[in-house]
Amino acid sequence: MGNFIIFALIVVYGGGVWKFWNGFGRTNFNPTLTNRIGLSLLWPALFITNPSYRRNFRKALKG
Repeated sequence: MGNFIIFALIVVYGGGVWKFWNGFGRTNFNPTLTNRIGLSLLWPALFITNPSYRRNFRKALKG
């Protein structure tokens, strides 16, 4: 059961990275490669702590 939970978390994290990366153009962020990589990889922490990032993340997912 523990392995399934870890696998599910990895899938959710990877899906979030993928969806944000593909929808990055719909956000208000500066479109540099560094921003795109950093904001994509740090999405769980930023989503929890930053309301502005949350709004932009939702914009990116509305594709």
